[in-house]
Amino acid sequence: MRARLLGTSLAVLALAMPAMASAKAPPLSIRNSFRIGSSGVMCTAQNAPADARISGMFDRSYRLTCRDAAGAVGSLIAVRREVAPAMEPSALPGVALDCAQPGSATIEGLGDVLSLACRDPRSRVDYRRYLVRRGGVSYFVEGLAGYDPALRLALASVATDSPVPGEVRVASTEVSDPAAFARVQAGQLDQSGARDEGYLRNNGGSFAESAEFFEALSARDRKGDTGDLAEALANQGLQQSNLGNFAAAKRLFEQAQSALAADDAVTQRRLRNYRVIDLLNQKKPDAALAQLASPVPPVSANFDRDKLAMGEINLPLSEQINRENDALLRLGGADPGLTATERAEILDAQGVALSGTAQRLKGRYADALEKLAEADRRLTMVRGGRVDSIGWMRSEIQIEQALLNEAQGRKDQAAAEFDRAIATLAAAFPQSPALLAAQARKAAFLGRAGDAAAAKALYASVIDQSAMVSDSGATLRDMLSPYLGLLAKDGDATSAASMFIAAQVLQRPGVAQTQAVLARELSEGNDDAAALFRLSVTRSRDIARTDAEVTRLSALATPSAQEQAALAAAKDTLASLQRDQTELVSKLAAYPRYNVLAPQRVTLAELQQSLQPGEGYYKLVAVGEDLYALFATAEGAQTFKLDLDRPKLAVQVQAIRDSIVKVENGRQVNYPFDLDRARDLYRTLFGPIDRQLPAVKHLVFEPDAGMLQLPPSVLVTDDKGIAAYKKRTKAPDADAFDFTGIAWLGRGREVSIAVSPRGFLDLRKLAPSRATKPYLGLGHNAVPAFRPVTAVADECDWPLVTWQRPISADELVFAKQTIGGASDVRTDMAFSDSELLSDRTLDQYRVLHFATHGLVTAPRADCPARPALVTSFGDQGSDGLLTFREIFDLKLDADLVILSACDTAGMATVAASREAGVTTGGNYALDGLVRAFVGAGARSVIASHWPVPDDFNATKRLIGGVVGARPGEPLAQALEEAQVKLMDDPNTSHPFYWAAFIILGDGAKPLVQAGPAATRTAAR
Repeated sequence: MRARLLGTSLAVLALAMPAMASAKAPPLSIRNSFRIGSSGVMCTAQNAPADARISGMFDRSYRLTCRDAAGAVGSLIAVRREVAPAMEPSALPGVALDCAQPGSATIEGLGDVLSLACRDPRSRVDYRRYLVRRGGVSYFVEGLAGYDPALRLALASVATDSPVPGEVRVASTEVSDPAAFARVQAGQLDQSGARDEGYLRNNGGSFAESAEFFEALSARDRKGDTGDLAEALANQGLQQSNLGNFAAAKRLFEQAQSALAADDAVTQRRLRNYRVIDLLNQKKPDAALAQLASPVPPVSANFDRDKLAMGEINLPLSEQINRENDALLRLGGADPGLTATERAEILDAQGVALSGTAQRLKGRYADALEKLAEADRRLTMVRGGRVDSIGWMRSEIQIEQALLNEAQGRKDQAAAEFDRAIATLAAAFPQSPALLAAQARKAAFLGRAGDAAAAKALYASVIDQSAMVSDSGATLRDMLSPYLGLLAKDGDATSAASMFIAAQVLQRPGVAQTQAVLARELSEGNDDAAALFRLSVTRSRDIARTDAEVTRLSALATPSAQEQAALAAAKDTLASLQRDQTELVSKLAAYPRYNVLAPQRVTLAELQQSLQPGEGYYKLVAVGEDLYALFATAEGAQTFKLDLDRPKLAVQVQAIRDSIVKVENGRQVNYPFDLDRARDLYRTLFGPIDRQLPAVKHLVFEPDAGMLQLPPSVLVTDDKGIAAYKKRTKAPDADAFDFTGIAWLGRGREVSIAVSPRGFLDLRKLAPSRATKPYLGLGHNAVPAFRPVTAVADECDWPLVTWQRPISADELVFAKQTIGGASDVRTDMAFSDSELLSDRTLDQYRVLHFATHGLVTAPRADCPARPALVTSFGDQGSDGLLTFREIFDLKLDADLVILSACDTAGMATVAASREAGVTTGGNYALDGLVRAFVGAGARSVIASHWPVPDDFNATKRLIGGVVGARPGEPLAQALEEAQVKLMDDPNTSHPFYWAAFIILGDGAKPLVQAGPAATRTAAR
């Protein structure tokens, strides 16, 4: 487990609260943002100091945002003046409201309030306004009528100066995750507000969300103050380290160092500490201590610790207070903020605490305790410890002290320190990932202390709470291994159910989320609500793409007049798209089915109920470096820990892949398959359930870690075939590539690949395609003699030879002839990116089959990787590629997409995903072309793990078996039967020929329906 010890940053702008850090949570009136309600769709209120409707220093304004809405859904003000609710100007951009006469409404916690129903005549969208006056203050909220529950809860919370619990029951499209929502929020805040929010999210343990705020800041700061840029980059680096992305962290730290002024004493200290935290995250205490010893410049202002602790303010301090008056006004409270000198002192104290952590990791417990005590004393000297923003730091010191007490056998003192830390975080950061992480660390301690029952109970509580805590999965990802270890040790059905839920906390966004959105799109019919839903999803992607273009143009050092005009136009377009998308989601609220949040977690019982006789679901779970497995059938379930860690699994998988196909000197080379490794890996993954597998005819395999890059079908289930192969190949003239007689896991067993339990169940429930035509084959690009003059070109183009060796169209023609009916094949100039993107008939085909080259790497090391399929060059502006982004734009209604190309099961980077308008996921296998086609409308995708060979008609025979499936025959059965024929042919028995293809989706569904009365899942 990678411990995040003091792995958080310092909230150094305007977050010092004149209250004890261990006291109750501060009132809303001095907070920069707060969550609206306590359940349902995530909505927040964020300080909006630039609102023209506020004037006095005690006036406040908030912008209201909700997950899945691209813009603000409402605004709220608290002003010391009279407000005429019908005449008050709107703070929502582009909105002009016509309001009816005021009425009355009752809001829980407030009683009767004034209520107005309004409408924007331009968009014909309804709005609501509410007003209540208390203690000389007018509290006024307005917003989209579809977000009425959020408006009411926000008004009640601000008027009572305390969070009011309640459910925000509004429409949700589920196209975003917490990090994507954080990007929306960052775009709604000014620079100072976004920085504050980034620190708050970080200190609360929401590392992925915090990273989004600081990424937005670094984009804004590149033309501004270099100190602000260095601070933003340093914080980005810290978040990446906290998420385990150490290479990215190092790169960002180096960029921050380059942007940092040599005399910026505060940011120099911050960057030093962040580098130390990064090294401690990597368990490198010696390197961390060496980094702490690096010199930093002194702070110019005089700092008298004794006088400051007593509250005496000298001249440098008073000047700093005056300079920070903007933050004082923005928060609407009496907080003068922290001075640069105070910040430096807190950062130095943090450095001392980090040295204590390093000493503990080196086993020097006495030195560690001494350093932690010194750090605590120094923190107390800053305003007598009455600084709320260091509460998280003191909680980390308490956890460090707990670990030291545990290491020295003082269990009672250790438990007490853990409880102190939890109490501190519960006050400063309630419902935060940091609080859940502290509880998880105590649960791990209880497990180490031998109290397994208490440990499991506390872990279970953490898992339950995490469902309501945004971004908790990223923080808990490396902390749940002890829990899964305890459950695996029990191994019973109850433990299996608990592990199944816990494992879903670790689910990464990506193709699983795209499947969820597709399921909602395809399951809601063709009424007005379904059309609104699909349009809102499209608008969300348009917004992400336009935002990326705004970021690119804004980063230009010396933009031309044309680029400046393009930037202004892009900003206008972005504002219009955000307003449009937010209004669309508001309109969805009129349809009850969209006001119900789809369950993010599936129970084991629900999964088992969906499994047919002869089916088994195998879920591999990687937590830190540990690997666990859960196997379920309709009758039972069990869990176990694998005798293999993540790095060793990666080595095993790579070795097996290298024995299938390897690129050497630019050429593909095959070696005799490594049977021994494949047999060993089978024993590791499936040994504990080996006796149950003969009864499993359809294996649904959910991979993780290294197994994302290897089809499980190539594993070997017994030793007899291996022994016969070794005996046979001792002969001088033996064929070492003849693997007939091997007991492959994929022989006699259908295999489907799932990416999440929810995704699998969603796809299983979907009705078949409504398309009327059976098949469309696409491939064999036109061969160009030179790159067309009208083609898009840049320095990262693929070489022309990429288009000069097209894949034969034979398999497409064969498939068309096999399926018959109104099938079609398009090749040469009919197969161009321009033709495909302009074709509005693609959703009329149940099966789409691409036989072309897949590009999943980068053309050069210094170029970004953008997954794409090679096509013919088309109209002006064509690049001869169907890109990841363009695939998402296709409108399909397909039961199956076949990608008969190279390594199409590979990943897409985060950057490529953003370019496509996809705001979640990336950087993992299956997040590339497979995800793009799921997003376009494919229920299942057949993709390949390596370049598919043409030798011995291997690909043609495999695809022919699939498209030639009998009516009612499951898709996975059709593929398995075709694979077995190649297994039994000495020429094609090497896995290189038969094992590349996987089915992502529900392989139990038939490709060809048996008839009107046929069930959607084949009986077994």
